[in-house]
Amino acid sequence: MTIQENTLSIFALGGVNEVGKNMYAIQYSNDIVIIDCGAKFPDESLLGIDLIIPDITYLLENKDKIRALIVTHGHEDHIGGIPYFLKKLNVPIYATRFTLGLIELKLQEHKLLADTELVLIDSDSNLKFEEISVSFFKTNHSIPDCLGIVFHTPEGNVVHTGDFKFDLTPANNEHSDIHKMAKIGSKGVLLLLSESTNAERAGFSPSERMVGDHIEEAFLKAKRKVIISTFASNINRVQQVVDAAQKTNRKLALLGRSMVNVVEVAMERGYLRVPDGMLIEAHEIHKLDPENVAILCTGSQGEPLAALARLASSNYRDAEILPEDTVILAASPIPGNERNVSRIIDNLYTLGAKVIYGSGSSTKMHVSGHGYQEDLKLMLTLMKPTYFIPIHGEYRMLHHHRLLAESVGVATENTFIVRNGDVVDIENAVARQTRKITAGDVYVDGVGIGDVGEIILRDRKQLSEDGMLVIVITISKTERQMISGPDTISRGFVYARESEDLLKSINRLVKTTVHDLQEANVHQWNVMKQHVKKTVGQYVFAQTRRKPMILPIIIEI
Repeated sequence: MTIQENTLSIFALGGVNEVGKNMYAIQYSNDIVIIDCGAKFPDESLLGIDLIIPDITYLLENKDKIRALIVTHGHEDHIGGIPYFLKKLNVPIYATRFTLGLIELKLQEHKLLADTELVLIDSDSNLKFEEISVSFFKTNHSIPDCLGIVFHTPEGNVVHTGDFKFDLTPANNEHSDIHKMAKIGSKGVLLLLSESTNAERAGFSPSERMVGDHIEEAFLKAKRKVIISTFASNINRVQQVVDAAQKTNRKLALLGRSMVNVVEVAMERGYLRVPDGMLIEAHEIHKLDPENVAILCTGSQGEPLAALARLASSNYRDAEILPEDTVILAASPIPGNERNVSRIIDNLYTLGAKVIYGSGSSTKMHVSGHGYQEDLKLMLTLMKPTYFIPIHGEYRMLHHHRLLAESVGVATENTFIVRNGDVVDIENAVARQTRKITAGDVYVDGVGIGDVGEIILRDRKQLSEDGMLVIVITISKTERQMISGPDTISRGFVYARESEDLLKSINRLVKTTVHDLQEANVHQWNVMKQHVKKTVGQYVFAQTRRKPMILPIIIEI
């Protein structure tokens, strides 16, 4: 698809009408700069899928124009797709120090670190490509080292906020650079792309510092062990747990690979302060008195194989939850994870634990890292954009963000609610959304990338719901007659020993079908298989109201 050389184009490749796998691109002439490359985890309908990443077909078609991948921060929905992206497009990656540390962990795992160009940036960095130059500003979020991005183009300035909130008392004392944002806005912002996750929530997002006080209070009241689960990437929260453990004379054990890895990166790079001798190994927990132990673990989203789920099911080798232990879930369930989290909470209560869960005013053990309505309005007011694209959210969130933009003066016709694959083109300061590119979901299944599509998922769904029938037929190669079978094997459909009559009836039906075809001088395998599938499928549905997958196998001997 060709466009005019003097057109500024913004591409939504992932992260609109969804929460996850964020990826955007900006193009002017021969410069393409990519913003973030995230992943998201599948829901239970995507059987066997490990990860979902963006479709980068357009980028592959224009790979000679790509100058950089700039990463706003280190959350999984912004960096999770990078290893898979690099296997197809090896471009320089620009990120802050902590974000680079998390990216390096992924690249080491995928054996890509040695071949990847990683470039360190900060809020004072300036990048210059052929037609586009880039500057940055500091934002506050639930992970260190977050940046907003300003793209300086011949058409005007485009701002991408990244994920943000305005926390005036941040736990790490890293304040949002409001003065710099105001200066950017005063110079003129042609287009603003701003995150929409909490566009439905009134007020300002509460300060992270509030959580630290309540964690400390819970540690002081705890009679035995304290087990606390949160996002490994929330280093501010981890620091609060470390501080609470220090004030209550507790040793701290880390459970879960991602928690151990992220804490190690944060300590090495100076983002986390842990007193010498505080950290212990999991096998040392039982050697200490319960009132002198705290456990920080993964699994706040109810992941079945994470540390908290295994503790809740008494399935962790080196640690256990006993009556009167205190368990704190210092994170809110991401939409879609509520059922798994509830199941874990039930299991914890069954073990006799005291469980503290819930966010906001209920327990004050978690606050969102995403800005509420007043935060979003403040960003819009500082930037004063001519055009606006709400991003990073489901459609209702984008809709509410558009209303917020209108309330602070952005013209209704100047807001574009786009979908993945939509392109906004700006030429002579006039923006239009009239075209699309290829975009969507690419499924990662084991080592396979993109080799599982809708047909395979449909088959997996059918297998999971109704099972399968394998029908083996043996035919003489010379006489073209059935000499053995049919033999029907049930897997996940009916239990063979209790359904012998049904399976015998199926065998008789197959025998009759094959015989009738042979009488009609039909010997092609594919035709025989189609007839067997159709007749058996109709019979089985009439008898059981189920639709198992039917696999006829014809053997010639």
